[in-house]
Amino acid sequence: MTQSSQNTELRRSLSLPLVVLYGLGVTIGAGIYVLIGATAGKAGIYAPLSFVLAAFVMIFSAASMAELSARFPVSAGEAAYIRNGLRSPLLALGTGLLVVTSGLISAATVSIGSAGYIQSLIHLPDAVIIALVIICMGLIALWGITESVTFAAIFTFVEVAGLVAIVVAALWNEPEIVQEIPKVIPSFTDFEAFGAISAAGLLAFFAFIGFEDIVNLAEETKNPSKTIPWAIFLTLIGATLVYVAVVTIAVLTVPIDELSGSNAPVGLLFERITGASPLVITLIAIVATLNGVIIQMIMASRVLYGLGKQGCLPAMFAKVSRRTQTPVVSTMIVIVIILALALVFPINSLAEMTSRVALTVFTLINLSLIRIKLRGEKAEEGIFQVRLWVPVLGFITCVGFLASSFV
Repeated sequence: MTQSSQNTELRRSLSLPLVVLYGLGVTIGAGIYVLIGATAGKAGIYAPLSFVLAAFVMIFSAASMAELSARFPVSAGEAAYIRNGLRSPLLALGTGLLVVTSGLISAATVSIGSAGYIQSLIHLPDAVIIALVIICMGLIALWGITESVTFAAIFTFVEVAGLVAIVVAALWNEPEIVQEIPKVIPSFTDFEAFGAISAAGLLAFFAFIGFEDIVNLAEETKNPSKTIPWAIFLTLIGATLVYVAVVTIAVLTVPIDELSGSNAPVGLLFERITGASPLVITLIAIVATLNGVIIQMIMASRVLYGLGKQGCLPAMFAKVSRRTQTPVVSTMIVIVIILALALVFPINSLAEMTSRVALTVFTLINLSLIRIKLRGEKAEEGIFQVRLWVPVLGFITCVGFLASSFV
């Protein structure tokens, strides 16, 4: 029987490459392979600009989070940032639970997307496939942090390679597509198009959710005050470049109605570009979505662990297995809730719910850094820091985007 102890520490073993691959895995896996069709359905040929808009909203919050992660390199980082910035234990707990909620809903969303690809190969009911995906990924998350993140890193290599292959194949087979890129940019007077871009931006924003999960690996990362900020920016830059390239090619090569109506949009894109069977890219999409599920599980369980360790939740959430050095109780709770969400809600509703929760968290995080800077609290010398205007813009963009999502 596995023994657990509240005093057992998490294993500090993750390097910058592994942390970046972790971030890219959850971000890219959750975005392109699952929601490219839904985003195109709302913004049409202008879908690439929805991803540019989402990246713009995200960059200021990413910079704020990078500084806070260097100041407070702990699990359940978002809750710690709120506690230190706004000095409200209750709001800190609420933020931590919002982060967990975001991870749970996101994992449920991606598990549904994964089932869509798997079902094209194995004819089983959706509910059965979804349950098998969540249970199997949960067992890997329980295995150990180095093992599960290494597993996720391998998956990330595969999924990014698949997307790069699509871009290269498109440019090789249809080099004239480069001349059509201006079509994805509407006229400055086309307010209807910009309205559609903004509406699709909330779904596109979901595609970027993931980089912030990196901060919750702080207690398992080597030299976290240096590593975590670098990992945040490298993840965001890498994801943006991949998204804009793939979505641009998708809307220029596949009719929008077909793209938006497909349960496996990347497989459809691959088939149209190469004329080959979508089997290979479907397998890669399955890998990508499975990766997104396991990484969100890891994040949510670490936040529950951190909240238990900080005394915000009962101590049982902070118990770590001596054998695997993973938070077993927190992980088991996460698995059960994700399974329930995935079996009850449709994918688009889950994605929009995740985006609103994440925007709320980012708003509070930017506000926390504003308060810290206004109080003149000095940071440790040599760590990453931003000017006051950065969290101010982060706060404004998040509030604006959040408000527009309800219009």
